[in-house]
Amino acid sequence: MGKKTGRFLIQTLIIAVLYFVLTYIANEFQLANGLNFQLRISEALTVLPYYTPAAIPGLFIGCLSVNNAMNLPMSDVMYGSIATLVAAIVSYLLRKKKFLVPIPPIIINAFAVPAIYTFLLGFDEPPFWRSVIMVGLGEVVTCGVLGIALMLGLEDYKDKLFPAYTEKKEDTPAGDTAENKPDENKETTGE
Repeated sequence: MGKKTGRFLIQTLIIAVLYFVLTYIANEFQLANGLNFQLRISEALTVLPYYTPAAIPGLFIGCLSVNNAMNLPMSDVMYGSIATLVAAIVSYLLRKKKFLVPIPPIIINAFAVPAIYTFLLGFDEPPFWRSVIMVGLGEVVTCGVLGIALMLGLEDYKDKLFPAYTEKKEDTPAGDTAENKPDENKETTGE
């Protein structure tokens, strides 16, 4: 396994665990589930595809495992996790436009969660459109406000946390690589 693959797997695992733990904690305060108002603090992590593609499987695995651990209906476990996966992929595709990255999870979850409960599980209270608004508001707070705050907080550390994906390619002359660059700290002898 190469260094880049290892880093990808470690980042995936860390993001999955963070999503799981943050959702589980929110659930203890009855904020992680529901159609009236859902405030999953872990949804702030949905901005991480901006920094690394490892966030895509990390968010999916975290969502799938925590929804299953919380004994949610199987339709929610599967389709809710797929909604998270789709949102992560779209966010990754929007990574060149930094402040658009939180929008896919806001829109996708605002519609997916109420659709799962209304159409697949047969809930008729609260009504679908009210649920879209309430879940959407929770997503705006977690993905939009907290997610952008997380992005701003990570800005100074992105090169250390996500080095394989944030390294800037320096303009170097052809054939001038790190291996054959002269060490600028060494004294030249003039030979």
